[in-house]
Amino acid sequence: MDLSLAGKRVLVTGGSKGIGFACAAAFIAEGAEVAICSRQQANLEAAKATLRLRAALSADLTDAASADAMIKAAEAELGPIDILVNSAGAARRTPPDELTPAHWRAAMDAKYFSYINVINPLVKRMAARGGGVIVNVIGNGGKIASPVHLAGGAANAALMLATAGLATAYAKQGVRVVGLNPGLTETGRVAEGLASDARLAGISIDEARARGIARIPLGRMATPEEIANTVLFLASPRASYVTGVNITMDGATTACVV
Repeated sequence: MDLSLAGKRVLVTGGSKGIGFACAAAFIAEGAEVAICSRQQANLEAAKATLRLRAALSADLTDAASADAMIKAAEAELGPIDILVNSAGAARRTPPDELTPAHWRAAMDAKYFSYINVINPLVKRMAARGGGVIVNVIGNGGKIASPVHLAGGAANAALMLATAGLATAYAKQGVRVVGLNPGLTETGRVAEGLASDARLAGISIDEARARGIARIPLGRMATPEEIANTVLFLASPRASYVTGVNITMDGATTACVV
């Protein structure tokens, strides 16, 4: 299926590793012009060595001014951004008895504001131009509460609501906004989460991993490339009537109607 992504100008936050990296690679394979951003320069250099990127930008997306400067730099290099994929930031997993107000605030900075600080200026630019697509890779923690992911899950839930609300607000200007909620995926972030789960349960990381996989009806975690394939479809004209939804992609772990 031709996704009609050739020549599209794409910005992927968190694009130097994990799901974001897989998304950047997939867009490039479809002929898109891609810029990525990351907080860590070393990760950007590693991505540049592998991917044919138009731009690799360093930015602290928890800071609104830094995020805005990054967007301006990306558009100076690529031209007007057609597609934004947000895959940056992750809140630390913390056992509930260790949570403090500072943990909750840090989770909002790490996950919610690292997305909003990019979305807010760019969705307005897209609206003024009469079109654009934003895909937020949020994680399923905003739908399913976990004892070790309460603060991060709350940030995810807030981001899911923002996704739905922004889609409604900007639909008439031709902008689509979609959320994708992956379950367990073979990434470094998930590995860190499993380590927290293991600490809380008093088991080994291997046992925590085995328990996590046992809860997935498909019998395995997703690969970053599988998540990226869905992101590309949602960002493409083939999904032109899909907006304002948060789509679970967890191998049938969540057996409910949402």
